[in-house]
Amino acid sequence: MSSGNEKLNALPELPEEKLDEKAVYASEKEKEAASNDSEQNSLDAYDEDYDKPIFVNGEPVVRNGRDVSRYVVDVRDDGDQAVTFRSIVLGTVFGGLGAALYQIYTFKPVQEGISTVFLLLIIYSFGVAWATFLPRRAWVEGTRFAALGPVFEFINPGEFKLKEHVISVIAASTASYGSTSVLNFAVQRLYYDTNVHATTAVLSTFSTAVFGYGLVGILRPLTVYPSEMVYWGNLPTVSIFQALHFDSSDNHKRTRIFWIAFCGMFVYEIIPSYIFPFLNGFSIFCLSSQHARSGVQDAFTNIFGGSDGNEGLGLFSVSFDWQYIGSSYMSYPLIQQANSWIGYFFCYIAILGIYYSNTWNSKSFPMLSTSLFAANGSRYHQSAVFSGTDFHLNRTALAEVGLPALTGSNAWSNLTANLSIGGLIAHCIFFWGPYVVSSFKHARDKTQPDPHWQAMQKYKEAPWWWYLILIVLAFFAGLIAVLKGETTLPWWSYIVALLTGAFPFSTLLFARMGNGVATNQLFKMIAGAINPGRPVANLYFSMWSHDVVSTSIGLASDLKLGQYLKIPPRVLFLVQIWGTIIVVMVSIVTAQSEILTDPIGTNVWSGQTVQSLNSAAVTWSLAKELYGRDGPYFIIPMSLFIGAAVTFLQWLISRRWPKIGPVKVDTVMLPIIYMYSAWMSAGVNSPIWSGIIVGVVSQVWLRRYHPGWYRKYNYILGGAMDGGAQIMIFILSFAVFGASGVERPFPTWAGNPAQGNVDYCNGNGALD
Repeated sequence: MSSGNEKLNALPELPEEKLDEKAVYASEKEKEAASNDSEQNSLDAYDEDYDKPIFVNGEPVVRNGRDVSRYVVDVRDDGDQAVTFRSIVLGTVFGGLGAALYQIYTFKPVQEGISTVFLLLIIYSFGVAWATFLPRRAWVEGTRFAALGPVFEFINPGEFKLKEHVISVIAASTASYGSTSVLNFAVQRLYYDTNVHATTAVLSTFSTAVFGYGLVGILRPLTVYPSEMVYWGNLPTVSIFQALHFDSSDNHKRTRIFWIAFCGMFVYEIIPSYIFPFLNGFSIFCLSSQHARSGVQDAFTNIFGGSDGNEGLGLFSVSFDWQYIGSSYMSYPLIQQANSWIGYFFCYIAILGIYYSNTWNSKSFPMLSTSLFAANGSRYHQSAVFSGTDFHLNRTALAEVGLPALTGSNAWSNLTANLSIGGLIAHCIFFWGPYVVSSFKHARDKTQPDPHWQAMQKYKEAPWWWYLILIVLAFFAGLIAVLKGETTLPWWSYIVALLTGAFPFSTLLFARMGNGVATNQLFKMIAGAINPGRPVANLYFSMWSHDVVSTSIGLASDLKLGQYLKIPPRVLFLVQIWGTIIVVMVSIVTAQSEILTDPIGTNVWSGQTVQSLNSAAVTWSLAKELYGRDGPYFIIPMSLFIGAAVTFLQWLISRRWPKIGPVKVDTVMLPIIYMYSAWMSAGVNSPIWSGIIVGVVSQVWLRRYHPGWYRKYNYILGGAMDGGAQIMIFILSFAVFGASGVERPFPTWAGNPAQGNVDYCNGNGALD
């Protein structure tokens, strides 16, 4: 790390290659271990004491949030200006771009967030160009045009510095989180032939985003300030910010590596995503089944196929397409990834077991899909069952059409979602309850030990009542949308939705582990219970509950980014408010409507997200018939209580036996295991094993055995590859993939077959 001009606390400077005598955190025994040539000595002590650093060859091993605060993120603060005309313009323009990109990825077969690195890079390029080429005050000083100096100073304040850059990126990234409200509009257009009025769209989107932000502000002492609230996905972004703006020889090397990786991935990404899509799902099993009988081909497709949307589970398939792999596996802590691997293992067994045992009549439907089906396997005729201006249940039509059915994989996904939610709530209460209490005590006494929080105390904090005002404004904006718009949601149900979305359980998990548990399944259950027979109303209930949670996570992550990079809290407050209103809905819903309603989709576009929203809204509006005691899916709501009970049992075991063999009982994260136990229930699954390989290389080999390289280059390398891939995908989406309405497919060849799955798992004969 580069050292700052002036350290704002007592943390030692850590040289890049060797730990010096100022490593005051290390005991004499640890210093001896740091200089010892044997890596095993220090690794044997791994995790024995959470607060004591571990060294390998003089370099600290990054294990947890405290190590991140000490060794990964610099506390340097140059005190440069944050809000300028330039930063606001760049944040606004690229916020619209980020919101558009979010919509593109929403309708992709693999759901990816918009990399902040992508926004960071493009804003940096324009910011530097702005500073270089637009008139500056110095150009007119001492001339007859000197009166224009203040104007030029306002437009171009000079060098594009760190905080100005961060402000632009946070405004843009806040807009890029997207909103379930936008997805609701897509569902209404695709499945209910309803175009939502602009007033409803603006007010509902503003309401969900701003209400979530108000909650984030109130809960900052719990979800932002402590060291353990890392938001691991921020670390590539922080590394790149500091490399671009902190002038040192080490950062010059990091910057050079960054641009090499970025440019290389930008050029490379066009190959697997457009020219050679076979690279997204290389499977030796699929290639070997070209001349097998049809039954074997079908089984191989279900088990080993995975390069097309809802094709198969992708077992042992390897992807070389970075847009679907992503840098998250280079950022998530090892404990998260290890638990996810356990979940993957159960996912293969569960989905195949459910399908081939014909549980829930699974063989009548595709093995993987989020669509609704009739009992005979055809698409469910929901427009006949839900009619009228408010799309209320028509029981006469229901008796004729019959109940909708879920695929086995979709039912399993709903079941594990409830297991995860129950486990998450129980885990936060029993395992993390003491942490919650201590966090608020630290905030009250101003004793938070995190060095970055301490460095921020020179700035005025945004008062709590600012956030309370936001909550009030958001409440009334949403209430107007409910009373006057096309939501069909009763006002009292709207209030219940907001109350149920106000708990920060998923934010705690996301901050600590790198990703959270989707709590929308719980809110859909509540919606079905209080709004029976009203699918559109249930869509909006879920939005005002779950969207508050998801928006809170994104905004809390940006608050942590501001803490890491020393953005004044009041400035950050205003910028995030600005970013929440920059939301765009692009033309994909209209241009690709046929594909988006198809139960399978393609390897380029998929409607799995809107299909899943619609399926949940329809089925939970029939909660009594489908999920009641006599319904076919009664186990799904019951799994909420099962998940909580098992985690409570785990807590009791941990109290008696903190470690069982080499495993700490509290490191077994049941909510994560449950969630990943249905990870392959829809979409493209070929990147799973590539992600595991990336995670092992990064979090096991590099982090433990080459911690110096890991600390300096791991996050910046991942961010560079994300940025290069996403910029290319953005270009390709509008140029050739049909986001603009005109698709230009690459010519057919062996690496891009014209028919069948691109990984040849259906034996399409292209290799004969």
